[in-house]
Amino acid sequence: MFRSVDPVMTVREFLANLGMSAGSVSLLSTVILVLSVLLIAWLSNLFSRIIIIQVFTSIVTRTKLVYDDKFLETNMFRRLALIVPGVYVYYMATWLLRENPGWLTFIHRMAVMYIVIYATLTITAFIEGWHQVWLMHPMARGKSIKPYVQLMKNLAAIIGILVIVSIIFRVSLGSVFAGLGVGMAVLVVVFKDTLLGLVASIHISDNNMAKLGDWITMPGRNIDGSVIDMTLHTVKVENFDKTIHTVPTYALLSESFQNWKGMEESGVRRIKREIRIDVRSISFMTPELLDRISSRPHMDKWLEQNSAELEALRMGEMTSLTNLGAFRAYMADYLLNHKNIDTKMPVMVRDMPPTESGMPVELYCFSRINSWVPFESVQSEVLDYAYAVAGQFGLKLFQSPSGNDIESLRKVLK
Repeated sequence: MFRSVDPVMTVREFLANLGMSAGSVSLLSTVILVLSVLLIAWLSNLFSRIIIIQVFTSIVTRTKLVYDDKFLETNMFRRLALIVPGVYVYYMATWLLRENPGWLTFIHRMAVMYIVIYATLTITAFIEGWHQVWLMHPMARGKSIKPYVQLMKNLAAIIGILVIVSIIFRVSLGSVFAGLGVGMAVLVVVFKDTLLGLVASIHISDNNMAKLGDWITMPGRNIDGSVIDMTLHTVKVENFDKTIHTVPTYALLSESFQNWKGMEESGVRRIKREIRIDVRSISFMTPELLDRISSRPHMDKWLEQNSAELEALRMGEMTSLTNLGAFRAYMADYLLNHKNIDTKMPVMVRDMPPTESGMPVELYCFSRINSWVPFESVQSEVLDYAYAVAGQFGLKLFQSPSGNDIESLRKVLK
C-alpha cells in the first residue's frame, strides 16, 4: 500500500535540497528513517494499549458469559493486542529501511523476538485462563490439574526460548532441537525437580493418592493437615496449628504418608486407646464385689452369661471369674449402648500384652462423629468414664510415682 511513496528517496531529496553533502545526506537519512521506525513502534504500542485493549476489555465485560472474564483476568487479551506493534514495526521497517540492510536485519530480528515473547505470554495466559475456567466446573472439585497446567506453561516458555535462540544465532529451529540431544544429560540435571514432580503428579493423580482438601499426615516431616495446593514442584499442607508446610511433590511418592480421606468418607472415626491397670489389683471375683457391681446398669448381660458360676460363688465356691473380666464386659456393654458409638463397626475391650507399666486394657470402637473437635469430646468422654469406673471393680490404675507419692512415703517412714 506504500508502493506509490518512496520514503528513502523523499528524505534524501529533502536533505539534498538543504545543501548537505552526499555523505551527510546518507548518514542523516539513515538516522531519520531509524528514528521513524522507533516512533512508529512507540505509536503502535500506544495505540494497542489505549484502543485495542480497551475495545477487548469493553466487549468482554459486556458479555453475559463468565468464562471470557477469566481470560481477561489472566491478561490474555492484553498480551494478544501487544503483538500488533511488533507485526506493524516489522512491515514498516521493510518499507522504510530497504536501502539499509544492516538496520533492516537488526530491527526485523528485534520485531520477531518481540512477537515471539508476547505470543508465548499470550499462550501461557490462555492456558491459565483455561485452568481458571476448569476450576469453575463441578468436576474440578478436589482435583488439582495445576501440575499439568504448569507443565504446559513450561513447554510453551521453552519453545519460545528456543525460537529466540534460533533467531539470535541465525540457525534453524530444527538445528536447535537437534542440539538439545547433545545437552540432554545437562537438561536432565537442570530440570530434575521438574521431571520428578511431573512423574509424581501423574502417579498421584492416576492412583487418586491425594487431592485438594484431603487430610494427610507425614510424621517424618511433621505434616498433619489439609492439602491446600498441589503444583508441579510442591505440595502445600495447612497444618492444624495453621502453619503452612511445603514439601516436594515427589515426596508423596517416595515417602510414606497417611491419607484420612477414607475415614472422612465413611462417616466414622476410630477410637483406639488404652488404660493401664495395676496387675496387683487384678483378683478373683468375691461375693462382696459381686454385690457391689450387680446393680450397675451395664452388667445384666454379663450376669446372665455367667449365672452358673455366680451362683456357685454365692455358695462359697471358687470360680474363674475375675474383676478385670467383669470390667471388660461392663465397658463393652457401655460402648454398645453409647449414643455416639457406631455398633455396626467392631466394638471390643481387650487385654494387651502386659508391660512394666501395668496391664494395658484397650478400648476399640468407632465414633459416629468424625469431625475433629466433636470426636475428641466423644473420645475423652469414653476414657474419662473408664478411668472413673475402674475403681468400682476393685481395680487400680497404674501411675508412675510422683513427687507427692515420695513425700507421703517419707512422712510414713518418719
